[in-house]
Amino acid sequence: MAMDVVDYEIKGAEMQFVEVELDPGEAAVGEAGSMMFMDAGISMDTIFGDGSQSQGGFFGKLMGAGKRLLTGESLFTTIYTNQASTKLRIAFAAPYPGKIMPMDLSKLGGMLICQKDAFLCAARGVSLGIHFQQKMSVGFFGGEGFVMQKLEGDGLAFVHAGGTVLKRELQPGQTLMVDTGCLVAYTPNVNFEIQYVGKVKTALFGGEGLFFAKVTGPGTVWLQSLPFSRLASRVFAAAPQNGGRKEEGSLLGGFGAGGLLGGVLGGDDE
Repeated sequence: MAMDVVDYEIKGAEMQFVEVELDPGEAAVGEAGSMMFMDAGISMDTIFGDGSQSQGGFFGKLMGAGKRLLTGESLFTTIYTNQASTKLRIAFAAPYPGKIMPMDLSKLGGMLICQKDAFLCAARGVSLGIHFQQKMSVGFFGGEGFVMQKLEGDGLAFVHAGGTVLKRELQPGQTLMVDTGCLVAYTPNVNFEIQYVGKVKTALFGGEGLFFAKVTGPGTVWLQSLPFSRLASRVFAAAPQNGGRKEEGSLLGGFGAGGLLGGVLGGDDE
């Protein structure tokens, strides 16, 4: 299938969106719920599993519905097709603060391995599959680094990362230790392993977890400063657990009627 060459523009700072221009007959595929707006004349079709089930779709092929379940994504994929005779625009928004990165697979060796929730949208000729790490230790201890997405082809894909993005070019034999949640994507020639931190007290009291991702060059890796799991845990920790209002920006929040002191003095009689 011929590869679509799409024009795009990434807008915004902390909360970005990508605006894609579709020629007549061209289509865009995005994760369910990622569409922000589209011009009238673009038809929307939600299909079960993959875009390859739709003739003339944006993807030449996609992974099946079962594979999408393994990566934690929706069973459904949405295809947006320009049915008009003029160029139209559609936009896809990032799900949380961060950066949208355009990935030209033709310049990356035809493949990119990324976190399972990093994919936003892509151009025709890009297939979306799953990538299993070969070493069993990665599967048991890798957490976010175990089941990853594999983008293949020579088209354009858009990947989202949380917070600030760091791109590192690794030389042959050069190794980088990364928190498993902070590794967004890497080229397939990069060697990926899970390494034990070492001291248990470091894992228990240092707040870093038991395992790191060990990436070794040659190749390119993309890192994110704000994994969604880290953001979600902070939001959960700051939210009132038993209802009511939690004081913001004050130490009294931990000692007020709804805080630690309130829990001790007015707390449980059981």
